[in-house]
Amino acid sequence: MSDPSDRYTHGHHESVLRSHQWRTAENSAGFLLPHLAAGQDLLDVGCGPGTITCDLAMRVAPGRTIGVDISSQVIATARQLQRERGPTQAVFEEGDVYNLPFADASFDVVYAHQVLQHLSDPVAALIEMRRVLRDGGLLAVRDADYGAFSWAPDDERLDRWMRLYQQLTARNGASANAGRYLAAWVRSAGFATSQVSSSTWTFHRRQERDWWGQLWADRVRESDFARQSIEYGLATREELTVLAEAFLQWAQDEDGVFVVVHYEVVARQAGTVAP
Repeated sequence: MSDPSDRYTHGHHESVLRSHQWRTAENSAGFLLPHLAAGQDLLDVGCGPGTITCDLAMRVAPGRTIGVDISSQVIATARQLQRERGPTQAVFEEGDVYNLPFADASFDVVYAHQVLQHLSDPVAALIEMRRVLRDGGLLAVRDADYGAFSWAPDDERLDRWMRLYQQLTARNGASANAGRYLAAWVRSAGFATSQVSSSTWTFHRRQERDWWGQLWADRVRESDFARQSIEYGLATREELTVLAEAFLQWAQDEDGVFVVVHYEVVARQAGTVAP
């Protein structure tokens, strides 16, 4: 997903993979789908376990689809998913977003979901994505904006979780509120025109609350979020247990709702990146 010098806040704990495997083209790339056509060559940067990648591959076949991620662990998971789903046009490779292993002008579409928020230099990554786009090719990026998340009922423990997440990502040189900066980053990377939209994941029904609450309780206690928070002296193990309990309690409230806000940008490649 990123340069080895970038530290991924979440890591690849099972609870993180559980979240990523839930994602589909419909719930995570709806803004891109109207732009896709059969025969396009598509690159999914930071593809994770490949659920979105395989969906997109079906839409651009017989064009080729390649998913890249810096983690060999998640690439192995993506390849297993592909075997389970049956033959598709998708291929999964290890790759660094700052140094993609492809020639200039190799793709018609480059897509990156929840990637730029974890990078110390998102503009450099976007310039690299621009390099591998063909003239007239489409960039599509989507990132959450943690500062725009909302939930009910109010809970001081969840407020503390948000402050901790902001502190931790900042310590890692990343931006928890990346979504609101996408348009500026894309322009700085040399894309002349872009379209901005937004969408949400909303968790309210009982099954949704149970899944989201347990997911974040596990991430708060067991993922790299927990290890890094303790390592940096930002939280104690005891405090993380309290924050996890807050998510589980939220999930039990029949009026509980949690809204995850995303910004989305599509932009066209025009010309080459200046040396």
